[in-house]
Order: sequence, then C-alpha cells, then structure tokens
Amino acid sequence: MKRILYTILSLLALTVPVKAQDIPDPMSPPRLVNDFAGILSADEQNALEQKLRAYNDTTSTQIYVVTVKDLNGYEPSDFAFRLGEKWGVGQKGKNNGIVILIKPKIGNDKGRAFIATGYGMEEVIPDVTARQIVDKEMIPYFKENRYYKGIDAAINVIIDLAAGLYTADEYYSGESPWPGIIFIIIFFAIIFLSARRGNRLQGGSIGRSLPFWLLMSSMGSGRGSSFGHFSSGSGSFGGFSGGGGGSFGGGGAGGSW
Repeated sequence: MKRILYTILSLLALTVPVKAQDIPDPMSPPRLVNDFAGILSADEQNALEQKLRAYNDTTSTQIYVVTVKDLNGYEPSDFAFRLGEKWGVGQKGKNNGIVILIKPKIGNDKGRAFIATGYGMEEVIPDVTARQIVDKEMIPYFKENRYYKGIDAAINVIIDLAAGLYTADEYYSGESPWPGIIFIIIFFAIIFLSARRGNRLQGGSIGRSLPFWLLMSSMGSGRGSSFGHFSSGSGSFGGFSGGGGGSFGGGGAGGSW
C-alpha cells in the first residue's frame, strides 16, 4: 500500500512546476550532516558527523541528517524519499539508509521533520516508531530551538533500535530494557566469580563453566550488540560518498510544530 501511495505521489509531482523540483545536491565535500538551513553550530555539526561516521564504519548503515529552509513545494515525505534516492543513501543491495529531514520553523511557517527509511530499515524502524521518534525525541527540543539536542536524541534511539538494545514495540510501549540487562550483568558476574573460585580451589580450568557462556552468547547473538552513543567532539572530516543504495519506497513518518 505504501509503495502504491508513493507511486501516486511521484506521478502527481510531475504536474508541479519545474522550479519546485529542486532537490539539493550533497554538500561539497560530501558528508552525512548537511545543514543547508544553518541551524547547527560548527561544533554541533562535527559532533553529529563524528557519531554518524563511526556508526557507518561499524555497521554500514547510513544515517543522513539534512536541514533545509524550504521544501520547494514538496511534502516532507516526498522530499526525503527523493533526496535519499538521488544521493544514494544506504549500501547497494542492502538499502539500509535513513534520512532525517528537518525544515525549521521560520516566522509563521511551521517547522517540519520527517524520518525516511530505506527498504532495508523498514522492519527495524516501522512507520509508527519513526513517528514516535519525531514526536518524543525531536519536536520537544525543536520547539525550544534546540535542534542539535533533538537530532542527537533521535539518532541515539535509531542506533539502539538497529543494534537490538530494545525492540520497536518496547520503545513504543515505553518498556525499559534495563531490568533484563541488569539481570544478564548479574548472571555473568555470578558465573565469573564462581569460575574463579572453582579455579582457585581445584587448580583446574574454567572449562566446566563454558556451556553457560555459550548459552549466554547464543541468547544474545540474535539481537546484535550496542556500541553505545559515540562521544561528541569537534574536528574536520574528509569527503564522504553515498553507499550506492537509495531505494526508498514510502517508509517513515514525520510531524510538525
């Protein structure tokens, strides 16, 4: 259904005057944070760029942050989809790209935000989850003109969801993953201390404890591992090119303020 709707929107866009067809090219040199609207300081841009570069290098998933002053006649969703396809966001064959689009509030003109997900990310970030990230993590900060905080909060949630730290359903329902995480930490600590005690008493290896470690490893392998939220910092970065993906079929959601 989403693909049909996206196709209809694309056909309708053909009737829009040519001047409204402008989707910007990536900044030069190419980067993951493209602040065309000028709402981020240099340090804030560098902090986000560092985080997103490290995430891309570790997982191959590409998250682009794009701010614009004008949507050029497009709906935020259509603008984000077209930009993702034009820029080739995501890896070829995986289409694991995400575009976080922000048009700040200017005067009486509403602010708009949209998270567009490539085909490969739609199961990780369902539409309802994308909408909740915009509503809960981004817009409250944007209303206070704290754009960096809102963007950073959204990125943190996306990274955690993609890493399997918690599911989209858990995020949607507000369930905390920490009780389970604390239990696992305690379990590991007990096994480790027991193994050390047994090793001291018997002078042997901890081989008898290996099945427990294998069990815990197999339990965690399906969820992936979270490498946390990368630290902020300033610095310069070289050019960054798209991954050759860019297949966006209508996944994502947004909001306004």
